[in-house]
Amino acid sequence: MITALDSSVILDVVMADPVHRDASLAAIQRAHRDGRLVISDFVIAELHPVLGDSLPELLEDWQVEHVPGSRDAALHAGALFTSWLKSGGKRGRIVADFLIAAHAHHHADRLLTRDAGFSRKHFKHLTIVTPANLR
Repeated sequence: MITALDSSVILDVVMADPVHRDASLAAIQRAHRDGRLVISDFVIAELHPVLGDSLPELLEDWQVEHVPGSRDAALHAGALFTSWLKSGGKRGRIVADFLIAAHAHHHADRLLTRDAGFSRKHFKHLTIVTPANLR
């Protein structure tokens, strides 16, 4: 089983979020027991402002692999983002959210995120798990 991690669950742990830390940590540990952990370029970019130069060490310590995005994943994300905008979606939803979920769809078996509603709505063929249901 390959689990793609969204930045939200990683940030919960590294920033010691008082509400979400324990559940996110337990879910990441469970996903690791189930198989490989991967992240996309976009998650790295979202984590860098918080972790800076310590990011590679954290990824190594947690045994999280960086799997570069693919053209197919980017095209998939772009098509869904276009549909979102045409259907009245506001630009407040950033394209990175689409890219992260599309990366998981193409390069993993599931996505571990706290933003499950968005991902489930737009990525119907992607298995979405949250810290609450993966302990």
